Amino acid sequence: MWYVVNQKNGVSALGLQKALGLGSYHTAWEWLHKLRRAMVRPGRDRLSGIVEVDETFVGGKRRGRGRGAEGKSLIFIAAEEAKDSENAIGRIRLSVIENAAGETLAKAVQATVEPGSLVRSDGLKSYGFLPEYGYIHVPSFHKEATPGDPTPLAHRVASLLKRWWLGTHQGAISPRHLAYYLDEFTFRFNRRTSRSRGKLFYRLIEGALQTDPVPAKTLTHNI
Repeated sequence: MWYVVNQKNGVSALGLQKALGLGSYHTAWEWLHKLRRAMVRPGRDRLSGIVEVDETFVGGKRRGRGRGAEGKSLIFIAAEEAKDSENAIGRIRLSVIENAAGETLAKAVQATVEPGSLVRSDGLKSYGFLPEYGYIHVPSFHKEATPGDPTPLAHRVASLLKRWWLGTHQGAISPRHLAYYLDEFTFRFNRRTSRSRGKLFYRLIEGALQTDPVPAKTLTHNI
């Protein structure tokens, strides 16, 4: 656990296997997945204040653009504007969603953003429901935004996520386990300014003690 939290950009199962001298790759893979399940604090607070929302595609072998790209996983991004610094990112939330339909996005927003918050989005009509659920909605079309990006914070998170995906894991993440990798990225990102690795270590131990056991037989390897 100490080794995992001390790697700024995370660690792959192969990297953990080599670092600890494990004879089995699967053992390292299994340990990491158990830890990822402990990186989400039960009952954690939802984002509040000013929050940007957007979606992005990751993975897949086929090339594609737009919200209909095939062979990829669609990720919902909520990025909170830092309370003490305009245009800086505070906390984030990430989740896998099936599509960008209004009903799907409504559930994603309600699960991650506190009602009463000001929510910025692009011009996607699916976000039109937000006022009905108690949110202050400020949509912006790309052509109207300055400098042409209606959700710069969310886009920055998407870029960092993809860089982490390719750099640490070489893009080899199965859609079946993607949600847990997103939990790890969120855990690391939300604590990126912490000067103490010991605090991350403490939080991971704390999460492990609050999380139900994850028997090895419930973990299905993706290779």
